[in-house]
Amino acid sequence: MEVRTACYELTAFKPEQYPAHNFPEIAFVGRSNVGKSSLINVLVNRRSLARVSATPGKTRGINFYKIDNQLYFVDLPGYGYARVSKREKEFWGGMIETYLNTRKQLSLIIMLVDIRHTPSADDQLMYEWITKWSKPHLVAATKSDKISRGQIQKRLQDIKTTLKLAEGVTVYPFSAKTKQGRVEIWERIRELGLS
Repeated sequence: MEVRTACYELTAFKPEQYPAHNFPEIAFVGRSNVGKSSLINVLVNRRSLARVSATPGKTRGINFYKIDNQLYFVDLPGYGYARVSKREKEFWGGMIETYLNTRKQLSLIIMLVDIRHTPSADDQLMYEWITKWSKPHLVAATKSDKISRGQIQKRLQDIKTTLKLAEGVTVYPFSAKTKQGRVEIWERIRELGLS
């Protein structure tokens, strides 16, 4: 899909701050530094719509991006970052859970995991929550350019097994460097009638 306009709209910390609209929203969720901002930038074909940082824990609120005046991408704070206080982790966890559990416009959840590693306990818990909320979802296995082509299928199977993926849920290998997975993820978004 060719995105014509993509712009940052706002950062929210509580539901009253969410933008008021009736467009579908696609939420991006995953551990700190897994590549949520990079995936958003590749999907909209912009270098720096979503700020990318080498330092984990930089996304501290929920960032809303308006896409072609018909859709929102929602970048949620990363979870699992060890260098923040317990109180801050609880705040972020509550913010993420409140958004995912209550937002009526939420139409698709894209969960990101690093293809190089077996999903963590935090990833497994997040996936359990996602399935409990019965929202359409897919998994993007990021950083696929960092492993050999021959390893990709093995790593995807490990992710499927560890997360106990629901029937029909696809894991898409993704690379911000090569743009692998961009077309397939947009196809899934189109299948759901969201673009």
